[in-house]
Amino acid sequence: MAEPLKGIYHKAFLLNFGETVRAVYDTFDVYSFVQTVMDEKWEDLELKGRTRQISNVLGMYLPGSYEAAIEVLLNIYEECKGFPYLFFPDFVEVYGQEDKHWATSMNALEKFTQSSSAEFAVRSFLIREPERMMDQMRAWSKHPNEHVRRLASEGCRPRLPWGQALPLFKQNPDPILPVLEQLKEDPSLYVRKSVANNLNDIAKDHPSLVLELARRWKGQNADTDWIVRHGCRTLIRQGSPEILALFGYADSTEASSLTVQSSITTEKAQVSKGESCEISYELEIREGEAARIRIEYGIYFVKSKGKTSRKLFLLSDKTVPGGSQLKGKRTHQWSDLTTRRHYPGMHKLTLVINGQEVAHTDIYLDEGPDKADTSV
Repeated sequence: MAEPLKGIYHKAFLLNFGETVRAVYDTFDVYSFVQTVMDEKWEDLELKGRTRQISNVLGMYLPGSYEAAIEVLLNIYEECKGFPYLFFPDFVEVYGQEDKHWATSMNALEKFTQSSSAEFAVRSFLIREPERMMDQMRAWSKHPNEHVRRLASEGCRPRLPWGQALPLFKQNPDPILPVLEQLKEDPSLYVRKSVANNLNDIAKDHPSLVLELARRWKGQNADTDWIVRHGCRTLIRQGSPEILALFGYADSTEASSLTVQSSITTEKAQVSKGESCEISYELEIREGEAARIRIEYGIYFVKSKGKTSRKLFLLSDKTVPGGSQLKGKRTHQWSDLTTRRHYPGMHKLTLVINGQEVAHTDIYLDEGPDKADTSV
């Protein structure tokens, strides 16, 4: 089993970091710093908790003046590159939010994001002073460094994974749009991916706004077209007829008329948690013009209280000639994930063409033979 991500912060890492600090700040007590970080609660902390623990303890061992402490970190940030050093921008979030520190904090975040990422740290500033911070994000969107430009988009995503949600921008994403407009033809794929992910976040709360923007952006630039397509992925999965039409899919409101016949089957009627099963599908497209077809299978997963919730899995997305016969197989694993737990019960499987369910079957999921019988 892979080591938990929090394991990146181990004693050797902290000792090495401490020595890097002491090279520019000779009174830094490396061993006391490490001992304080790895206190009795350390083992129970997850990744974000450990990041914050390091930030908090750094404040105890760096100079008492915030500006002086930041100067120490600015002297070493180029040597401390990568995901583990998220505590550099986190230190700014913890200690640098007072108005008198604004310029120092913005300069530090701009530098630190080039070695790690400040996408999480900026969100507290956005929540506290949204207008002022979005002015800064717009300025960063024009920065020559791609990491800083990416921060301008990634930091204001309404639903950034692992980050604080931004309720204000969920409700009204208008302040974000000038940043995305600035970056929609960015030469860096790293930046364009962030723009697309930001659009996808917005689409979950404001689908009509993203549809309008997609219509306006599409066809102007190949890189922008990629952003639009990737940014509309949730709307495409939801089978929005207008979005599907925009990307050339056959009319989803009449998807059943695209096929002569369609079916979805499983190799067995019952499966146990942790096992896999093979899912097969077949469909025949009606004669006529070539059509863009998106084929998915959906599973209505049973939830803890007995309700069901559908999740879609992509099988194929391509343009096919009229009269085509399409079939395929997919192995589905019924193991628990960090993002999804499986519960016993009857699960409905559906074949979905351009957002419309055209065939279905059922499979029963049980706990499996390894589930201990705790009944009395």
